[in-house]
Amino acid sequence: MNIQNLIRTAALATLFSAPVVQAENLDVVMSQVFTQDHATYIGYESVEREDIPVSAAIERKYLIVDFRLATAQPASEQLQASVHKVCMALLKDRELVRSLSDSGYDMVAVAFDRRSQFDCL
Repeated sequence: MNIQNLIRTAALATLFSAPVVQAENLDVVMSQVFTQDHATYIGYESVEREDIPVSAAIERKYLIVDFRLATAQPASEQLQASVHKVCMALLKDRELVRSLSDSGYDMVAVAFDRRSQFDCL
């Protein structure tokens, strides 16, 4: 019995450690996108879309990476450039994109406030 418990514990530790590596990598990449005087990386949230049936061929999960801009109301061009900068930072990290895809994410969105999200991929 002790060997089976050890195997189960090792399997669970392996299972739970993989997303942590991915999350750490995501946090590192996102925290380096902007200087502190432009925007601050807040974190990310995993969202599961309830409107897509479980039996659908597409994934139901997406990820929101959250930032707060230093300026209260940025110009439309500045906001678009900021979204582009975040999305390109994600896309350039192929290992991170592969890891997110392997974890079941089919989309990443960027948020700079609590009202709006902008899709990356």
